[in-house]
Amino acid sequence: MAIRGSGSCTLLTLTPSIRVKRGIAIFATLSPPRTDSTVNWVDANSGFFEKDSRPIMLFDGVCNLCNGGVRFVRDNDRNRRIRYEALQSKAGRKLLRRSGRAPDDISSVVLVERDRSHIKSEAVLKIMEYIDLPFPQLAFFLQFVPLFLRDFVYDNVANNRYTIFGRSESCEIYYD
Repeated sequence: MAIRGSGSCTLLTLTPSIRVKRGIAIFATLSPPRTDSTVNWVDANSGFFEKDSRPIMLFDGVCNLCNGGVRFVRDNDRNRRIRYEALQSKAGRKLLRRSGRAPDDISSVVLVERDRSHIKSEAVLKIMEYIDLPFPQLAFFLQFVPLFLRDFVYDNVANNRYTIFGRSESCEIYYD
């Protein structure tokens, strides 16, 4: 079992329980954080933003819905304010890890900014803020829909995206 603490994961060790009169008491001790394998993924991957500060949209490269979404964003981003990278690419995997997600997690679109990452419906709204009118205004109004409802809809579409929209054999590559 692990407890999230000050930017790292701390191991929680359960010691044998002691039987008390009305139940079981469990004693736990915290082990010190491991300093040898702790990596700050934001610092480790800061090179993505050294020469180009535009955010990066990570998408499922074999998903037809996701590819259509990238085409839509690209068509409505006349100022080229967003970069694109497939989740399955080497850079995409590094950026997923930087965002605190597993490198093989392709369950959500991710928008990676210099200091922060957004996932699921938050990523979609943030992307809408970067593209041309009227999408920033629409994002403003959609932010008032509770997050759990937005993510519920997002998760249902995402979980059925291959069934409804199909998948490609390979990733479409988008160059700026």
